[in-house]
Amino acid sequence: MKRCFDVIASAAALLLLLPLFGCIALLILLDDGRPVLYRQGRVGKGNKLFRICKFRTMRKDTPNAAQCEMKGSDLYTRSGKLLRRLSLDELPQLCNILAGDMSFVGPRPLIPEETEIRALRASAGIYDLSPGLTGWAQVNGRATLNDREKVRLDAEYRQKRTLKLDIVILIKTAAQVLTGKDAE
Repeated sequence: MKRCFDVIASAAALLLLLPLFGCIALLILLDDGRPVLYRQGRVGKGNKLFRICKFRTMRKDTPNAAQCEMKGSDLYTRSGKLLRRLSLDELPQLCNILAGDMSFVGPRPLIPEETEIRALRASAGIYDLSPGLTGWAQVNGRATLNDREKVRLDAEYRQKRTLKLDIVILIKTAAQVLTGKDAE
């Protein structure tokens, strides 16, 4: 049921948002040139790597590091700051959802270099789940949580996951994006 929802909803969203994708691509091109999309290795289901797709929001010479290590840096492009604040940089992940690498709801995928939280997740069985565009930890603190709190919430989601909970998470995510609450 969840996979069926992911396929139908991501395909529909991609079609509906195609004009917005074009506008964002043009904005990035005018601001900082090519490439418009950014692909990065992330940890997915089964603790296996996949390539996530996002709109590029950082300068081309940015090192591969965890988001918390980037705080306060001047690595964002002008358009990137806006895209991040509005979470528009995440929209190309609809392609990852359609391809089956991700789901709409699940634990956010980590970069491989985040070894401490990866180990915590592995021991909590989090890699039994597909990573998500949003998740329980994101709607319960997002960037304000430490690694242990995120894993605790991801494990709680793993135990309690239902379609109803996924819908609650999607609604809370929309509200957070619109208000900027707990934004990174």
